[in-house]
Amino acid sequence: MASVTAEDIKSELDTFNIAFNNDTVDKMLEQCLCHRLKGEEIVCEWFAFSSSRNQLPLTLDNLDQFEHEILNKKKKPKGSSKGSHFNKTRDINSIQELIRAEEEEESILDSYSTPAKGSQKRALTTPEQPQSKRGVARLTSPSLLLSPASFSPSATPSQKYGMRGGRGEVVSTFGAVQGPRWTGKGQNTVRVEMLEGGENSLISSYKYMFQRLRDVRDVLTEKIEELGEELRSHFNIEEFSPVSLPVQDSITVLGQVCCDSNGKLNAQSVLLEAGQEQGGRQVPVDLSELKEFSLFPGQVVVMEGMNPSGEKFVATNLYEGIPLPFYSPFEVKQEMDEVSEPVMVMMACGPYTPSESLTYDPLIDLITIINKDRPDVCILFGPFVDSKHVQIEKNQVTETFETIFKRCMDSIVEGTKGSGCRLVFVPSQRDVHHHYIYPQPPFNLTNLSKDDSARVTLASDPCTLLIGNVTFGLTSTDILFHMGAEEISSGTGTERFSRIMKHMLTQRSYYPLSPPAEEVNMDYDKFQQFGQMNLTPDVLIVPSELRYFIKDVIGCVCVNPGRLTKGQVGGTYGRLLIQPNPVLVEGKRVSPCIAGQVVKI
Repeated sequence: MASVTAEDIKSELDTFNIAFNNDTVDKMLEQCLCHRLKGEEIVCEWFAFSSSRNQLPLTLDNLDQFEHEILNKKKKPKGSSKGSHFNKTRDINSIQELIRAEEEEESILDSYSTPAKGSQKRALTTPEQPQSKRGVARLTSPSLLLSPASFSPSATPSQKYGMRGGRGEVVSTFGAVQGPRWTGKGQNTVRVEMLEGGENSLISSYKYMFQRLRDVRDVLTEKIEELGEELRSHFNIEEFSPVSLPVQDSITVLGQVCCDSNGKLNAQSVLLEAGQEQGGRQVPVDLSELKEFSLFPGQVVVMEGMNPSGEKFVATNLYEGIPLPFYSPFEVKQEMDEVSEPVMVMMACGPYTPSESLTYDPLIDLITIINKDRPDVCILFGPFVDSKHVQIEKNQVTETFETIFKRCMDSIVEGTKGSGCRLVFVPSQRDVHHHYIYPQPPFNLTNLSKDDSARVTLASDPCTLLIGNVTFGLTSTDILFHMGAEEISSGTGTERFSRIMKHMLTQRSYYPLSPPAEEVNMDYDKFQQFGQMNLTPDVLIVPSELRYFIKDVIGCVCVNPGRLTKGQVGGTYGRLLIQPNPVLVEGKRVSPCIAGQVVKI
């Protein structure tokens, strides 16, 4: 399916003379992505829905009703995932190594010019102060020069990206900043470490496509039993009954939500699959007695209700999961009256190229912003070399994928050396040169110098980091989109993103959806070791194709910084200001003070 844009939806709405605003268009765009619809299809569906109800106005509340009554009941088209927008490839940009220039400006210009055309090097620019794309950019330390390389035979700059508006515009905020001061110290003194040990074991061999069904079943059964025991203890439940037991009294059952077919889950297709201790049977569930619910395939739940015939369980009460406690260091040496400097963390997610361009213009701009704002830590998510590029799929590049990736990494490491920030690289399953498996091992950068290795952290997907005394949960897999397309809800009164984030935290997993999306190649043995949350992170970062946000969900600051590019134009990145040490109240730790922004590149 072709890419759906806000302009497509606005054009269709104008055709029907339907009044709209930016919020309603964004909501319809989100619905297009989640339900795999084209712009004209969703507008036609809305027009029919509105006409049947005396010309309902286009509002956010009415769109929620429209989605609940119309979109959620439509069957998932066969093979939709293969034809969806998210499998559409994008063009590749070219990049060349950043060159450290310690000479005078005249020497630089002379070194990087030709007698015929003069210097063709692209100047580093910032969203706030765009400069000419031709020329040399001099930064404080070191001076940097970045020019395109010929990774493709038809390298041309991105006109739409260069003409984009709103550079540096803050589009989402969270918390309050005293100052405000959105800059870091750039002293490379912030501690960044992995909370889980043994990440190197992710490099060892995987069993994907050689996994025994018995082993997969054991992993899923253990998940049901562990979460079930936590729920039983928390809600003071004596014992769980078999889901298929025919009884006339109310019983409490434990199981995993699943669908009765290969289509999208809906209120009439919900099954509850019990663990081995409860018989391992699947029973249809009647949700009509529940006042509110939010369910997705793979969710472990406890339900109260009746099953008079043993063939259908009528649920009357639903117990949601409970989150893990937050991280608490063994010893906090900071005195209560000591005022510490905040830590600035910047985050961005690929792709780092506009879809039709062959130069890494967004990455160039991001490097300039890093040097200008000097964040203490910069977290960069893949894809760095996007497997969904048309030119990569057609093999229209003149360098190997590994070479392109290496030049990209060298550009980032060398280009940000003067800023002093710590770099964290998180791979994506869309990185064409890397492992297509989940959980995903970290990148392997063997050419880093000793100084560069000290400030570069190679993380896996997913992972939990400790930055200062604040925990960060990171995953580059688009769990928001995957769960958003499968989750059903009724009467919850909360918006979709908050529900999905809460499900991740209460199910204690970076990928609670089961079965996973077709594009996720799950290794269940590794997933059991590295895909689970061992604590509730203070910050959970989940980049997605869906709309950016920063919000508090049951005490965790959840961030979707968006992607650095959206089609042919620029996207967004995120930044946080964090009090690095935990706040103590009567000797007990409470959540750190966090403020955040999402900014247009």
